[in-house]
Amino acid sequence: MSKATDAKAEPLAIAVLTVSDTRTQENDTSGQYLVEALEAAGHSTAARAIVIDDIYQIRAVLSAWIADAAIDAVLVTGGTGFSGRDSTPEAVAPLFDKAIDGFGELFRSLSYQEIGSSTVQSRAVAGYANNTVIFCMPGSTGACRTAWTGLLREQLDSTHGPCNFVGVLKVREQHP
Repeated sequence: MSKATDAKAEPLAIAVLTVSDTRTQENDTSGQYLVEALEAAGHSTAARAIVIDDIYQIRAVLSAWIADAAIDAVLVTGGTGFSGRDSTPEAVAPLFDKAIDGFGELFRSLSYQEIGSSTVQSRAVAGYANNTVIFCMPGSTGACRTAWTGLLREQLDSTHGPCNFVGVLKVREQHP
């Protein structure tokens, strides 16, 4: 439900973090999909990194990006499952100033239509920290596509109505 407008979308600077013990730049299809999708939508890739599934390494990279005023949003892929090393929600949630509860709920609803009850094992989370929105999704390229096309593309589009996260980011920038 996009509002019809002649306004040009405001581009955002978006960082992409892949959490994986096995992915490299050469085989990180999920991170690459997100970079291509955000750039196709008119945004820029502010930074990109791959870290192992370690709470403190995830927090270190994410904290630096949250502190960087030039980064508007962070997309995190991987580490949201239930295996012993999956720790993205535990690493990221303490950094949030505010949680975006609806992201995980709606992601799982969309995912359910594609993969059925297996989506219950997704611990997708999102939040807001220091004027930066952070979205954490599963590590599969399909899950990243679901999140991007079903939620993120619109919510990171300043022309989407009745509301979007760009409006929140820009209002906060004007009124610190």
